[in-house]
Amino acid sequence: MGPHPAVAAIRLAVRRVLHDLLTEHHRAPAAVPHALPHALPHEPPPSSRLRSSREVPPPPPLVLVACSGGADSMALASALAFEAPKLGIRAGGITVDHGLQPGSDLRAAEVVQRLRELGLDPVDSVAVTVGRTGGPEAAARDARYAALDTAAERHGAAAVLLGHTRDDQAETVLLGLARGSGIRSLSGMAAVSGAGGRYRRPFLELDRQTARKACMVQSLPVWDDPHNADPAYTRSRLRHEGLPALEKALGKGVVEALARTARLSRDDADALDSWASQAEATVRDAAGFLECAKLYALPPAVRRRVLRRAAIEAGSPAGSLFARHIEEIDRLITGWRGQGAINLPGKVVARRQGGRLVIRQG
Repeated sequence: MGPHPAVAAIRLAVRRVLHDLLTEHHRAPAAVPHALPHALPHEPPPSSRLRSSREVPPPPPLVLVACSGGADSMALASALAFEAPKLGIRAGGITVDHGLQPGSDLRAAEVVQRLRELGLDPVDSVAVTVGRTGGPEAAARDARYAALDTAAERHGAAAVLLGHTRDDQAETVLLGLARGSGIRSLSGMAAVSGAGGRYRRPFLELDRQTARKACMVQSLPVWDDPHNADPAYTRSRLRHEGLPALEKALGKGVVEALARTARLSRDDADALDSWASQAEATVRDAAGFLECAKLYALPPAVRRRVLRRAAIEAGSPAGSLFARHIEEIDRLITGWRGQGAINLPGKVVARRQGGRLVIRQG
């Protein structure tokens, strides 16, 4: 008799991601020494040694799971611990102590113990200081990802697995819709993201209940973060009030539809980003300045992407650059009435000068 359907589902999702990582790992060129010592009489010629060096397979990759102790990440940790050894992959874990609740250090120590009991190694607990920039949720997220990046680099991990589910994706799409941030926000979370594709989300096609059921049938202890039920947090209100209200009004299937919207929006956003990247080279003059007439001729969705890229390259932080900022720059192109410079985050200024759009700091 095979595993419970919920356990089978989470293992299959993780197995697919691990197969992708292995394929990428084997495609990576093996390290070749920069210089070879002079050959001794009994040694093979240098060309033979160089060929042999290139044929040495790379060591097995290390994959870490980010685990808070909640049902989603514990289910992910259990699936990684089961699947990784069968594929010759090293598997470890990392938990981040945000220090936002009394006893958080003790809970982090409990998570470390549970991950080790699953057979994961190495396992780390990292304490972070959460700032205030962007609100409590955004600040905690920024601190968490910074800690995960540092841990991955310290251990030389090929990837970090995250336990975001289809429900999390639906919530992310709704939050983006509420902010009016455009199609990129509606695309939600990517299955692969981060520098070099570091972050992988195997559970985006699985619902939250599947992960919780997998923990229950495997007798895995889980910790339910009280912040997830605290109405002071926007995502918590959306989870416990907003989505249930939508399902009551529109019927079941809202979560699946929102997740599907994310996939379709991501395809569209990626295509528009690619178009904008190609178009940018055609709208600059010989000195590298953006020409307003050529920008005006672009479709609005492409033009605004070019403007956003230019503002970020000039030093405006991407996380602080909102749609209203881009719309103000866009009016320098489409609604020129002699208006003054536009102040952007990061002390970046955009102004129109002699038919050119100049975006620079100061």
